[in-house]
Amino acid sequence: MSVRVRHHTILTKKGEGRVAEVILNRPDKRNALTPEMLERFHAALLDVERSGDAGAIVVRGEGGVFCAGFDLAMVVDDADALDRMLIGLAGVMRTIRRSCLPVIAAVEKAAIAGGCALATASDLVVADAHAKLGYPVVTLGISPAVSAPTLARRIGAARTRELMYAASLVDGRRAREIGVVDRCVDLAEDVVPRAQLEAAALAAKPRDAVGATKRWLLEIEGLDDDDEWDRALEVSRSIVGAEEQVARVSRVVARMDS
Repeated sequence: MSVRVRHHTILTKKGEGRVAEVILNRPDKRNALTPEMLERFHAALLDVERSGDAGAIVVRGEGGVFCAGFDLAMVVDDADALDRMLIGLAGVMRTIRRSCLPVIAAVEKAAIAGGCALATASDLVVADAHAKLGYPVVTLGISPAVSAPTLARRIGAARTRELMYAASLVDGRRAREIGVVDRCVDLAEDVVPRAQLEAAALAAKPRDAVGATKRWLLEIEGLDDDDEWDRALEVSRSIVGAEEQVARVSRVVARMDS
């Protein structure tokens, strides 16, 4: 039987087959990310790895949606929130890539901006055919550069430019075609079960062998180098608080509230 441990906006769930789940738990906000949430997410990932009980991690959202990105209302209300979220997002992405455990993202319905960054940092992404994925934040005056290291490794530089510059969303089928998604299922309700099956298959393998392989792949990708991660974060942070960014985010939030 599975056991859930409540950790505010993050839940951890110990399931069968040596699979652990780390769950984004703001269903009323489509699991939009906050600074505290990212801190707790980071801590939960480390706790699962250190416990030694799990062989793989499924990351998913509560309430049938993966993640709608950053909580923009918080960005308007708190001048430091965007900067803190970028720092937190970079930390979580780094931890996902450097974990000795394979991480499987279960993308139901939406993985937007920061949510897409969490997914593409994972070892395997499962999504439904009608899910919406992408990085529409350039239109808000926010640079998605913090997400570029993992996305570029996943789909290549040209497609990364296309996806980030277009600032539009692609569906799950198209995301599978260009490499953002690894497994595409027809229905949203099939995403988590498929992710759990993929995780169980990985968790059944010797943990040390999988971990050593993941570390070597990380080295080949070049993502074991802190300089690139730090530079990507620096680029995104460099325009936080710019007049255009503040104005555009405020207008979007005002429309959402009206």
